[in-house]
Amino acid sequence: MTNFGYTLMTEQSGPKDLVRQAISAEERGFDFEVCSDHFSPWLMSQGHAPNAWTVLGAVAHATERVDLYTYVTCPTMRYHPAVVAQQAATVQILSDGRFTLGLGTGENLNEHIIGQGWPTVERRQDMLREAIKIIRELFGGHLVNFTGDYFRVDSARLWDVPEVPVGIAVAMGGTKAIEKFGRLADHFVAVEPDGELVDAWHAARQAANLAGGGRVVGQIPVCWDPDRDVAIQRAHDQFRWFAGGWKVNADLPTPAGFAGATQFVRPEDVAGSIPCGPDLDAFVEAVRPYWEAGFTDVALVQVGGESQDLFLSEAAEPLLAALRKAAN
Repeated sequence: MTNFGYTLMTEQSGPKDLVRQAISAEERGFDFEVCSDHFSPWLMSQGHAPNAWTVLGAVAHATERVDLYTYVTCPTMRYHPAVVAQQAATVQILSDGRFTLGLGTGENLNEHIIGQGWPTVERRQDMLREAIKIIRELFGGHLVNFTGDYFRVDSARLWDVPEVPVGIAVAMGGTKAIEKFGRLADHFVAVEPDGELVDAWHAARQAANLAGGGRVVGQIPVCWDPDRDVAIQRAHDQFRWFAGGWKVNADLPTPAGFAGATQFVRPEDVAGSIPCGPDLDAFVEAVRPYWEAGFTDVALVQVGGESQDLFLSEAAEPLLAALRKAAN
């Protein structure tokens, strides 16, 4: 059975609006909610970047049923892994066991701000492996001392440990990443509906004799609006950065860089990759490749902070019904 989620997009809404949207999304029937964790928006027109962990704490308290994810946090540069472990444990307690810690190697856009440069992808992956080990140890609730290639932990202990252990999901973009993280992650976050990667992830878990199948979590942008032309213009204004692909997006340092890199992307180009307008059947067909590839969870991103209320009040429930009918 496929679960469908709602994205709390910190790049396009302020903190109070995000909490209000989270409550509304739960009321409309979404199964889970994911929260992005950025220091800057992709494009200046998005206009927001509140602290994701503060928002998640408020959302955990304001909601009752939906599962919650970071999608995703980088525990290696802006945050030391010990701090991420403490934040995750606290959100898990506040949410009564509904939280999953989504981790990734990060993007230059968010991590360069601490002035430590931007490592190569290979080094970032090695840093993430080490960070996961530290976070796992701290989740045990005992005193931790650790000296690695990238991080040190000195007499650290989590004093508030949740009764329900925090699951860890890791974003993996290829077979090499699965080789590095397949045995360290409880769940798999993927950026595209690639069934071969999903199979490789399950094979890695089986080879390690890990219990259970794990969740496979994906995300797709959509831009619903009663007027298709309005939806296309909004998607082009705020989400044309998506056209670059993650290999490019990970290395651009500022919103100005994303604006420059996407200056020649046309509205029709965006409409070709993001379903836009009122046609819910088109949305279902755009999401279909995810469940056909074996994804257990798919989060929708409604493009445009100003459009969230209309999307949630008019489109969310019939869209969820159509998705569940087609997928399940």
